Amino acid sequence: MRQSVQFFLCAASLLITTATFAKQVSVHDPVMAKEGNTFYLFSTGPGITFYSSPDMRNWKEEGRVFPGEPAWAKTAAPSFNDHIWAPDIYFHDGKYYLYYSVSGFGKNTSGIGVTTNATLNPRAANYKWQDQGMVLQSVPGRDNWNAIDPNIVDDASGTAWMSFGSFWSGIKLVKLDASRTRLAEPQAWHTIAQRTRPAGVPEEDAGPAEIEAPHILKKNGYYYLFVSWGLCCKKEASTYHVVMGRSKNVAGPYLDRTGKDMAKGGGSLLVKGNTQWKGVGHNSAYTIDGKDLLVMHAYETADNYLQKLKILDMTWHKDGWPTIDPQDLDRYQSKQQ
Repeated sequence: MRQSVQFFLCAASLLITTATFAKQVSVHDPVMAKEGNTFYLFSTGPGITFYSSPDMRNWKEEGRVFPGEPAWAKTAAPSFNDHIWAPDIYFHDGKYYLYYSVSGFGKNTSGIGVTTNATLNPRAANYKWQDQGMVLQSVPGRDNWNAIDPNIVDDASGTAWMSFGSFWSGIKLVKLDASRTRLAEPQAWHTIAQRTRPAGVPEEDAGPAEIEAPHILKKNGYYYLFVSWGLCCKKEASTYHVVMGRSKNVAGPYLDRTGKDMAKGGGSLLVKGNTQWKGVGHNSAYTIDGKDLLVMHAYETADNYLQKLKILDMTWHKDGWPTIDPQDLDRYQSKQQ
């Protein structure tokens, strides 16, 4: 009898462990779109990894966007090794635009490109990604900003703007032309968020001004700017967290809850990690089917800090600021088929 009880307890323990670590979607820097009744998720990875889902919880891996490498990648980043960073998915006038970045790690030897498609459904007859090449490049010694982490937003007149940036002198905003594949001329640039870069840091170094991954959500008469502060990709030492500001003008200034300009170090906390989840950040934000959603990655302590997908509901304070329930970090669990 005692042996039977022991066997039962061991089996139950194994079952719980297996359930706890059922395969979740493991992604960095996720972005999402919905076409028809299907959600599509794109993330950093070889050739850009992407997934499909009927419900935002059960995800099917669909492979990669680029079967090879973008033709221009090694021109902008000679050390490019097939790993494409931080995509952004954007829809305009019947076409999907997938922006992406290539870079040398820890360097601003970087470039942002864009590829287009009529559909996100890989089983559709007209499914075909057509790379439009490089939109923007950063060069060490010439630029003190980093051309990675693109995000596109349309202003009230329908003009497209691209925010981007990582470390160095912070987050930039630049106007795109009508094709949405090139910069508008004459060029219109703005610094919309940054952190203090100590004097004396060599220009080729990223420095300790930890800011990246901008995303702008247009909502309720405001443009809400989300950025990640801290460090990603450091397992238990990851300090990523999401801060925010808002502006009535796409070009800023973006002010936090206290009225401090994000271009002068401002930023109000939206979400940070906890004991179970580290490095919470690199978010995107959407209004889909009447719900406001925050999409991001987090490192699970109990699974050796493996990155996991998180999709959390955003609600709104009466003062017009978004909020999330931190307990949703534990409640949301994806399942990879």
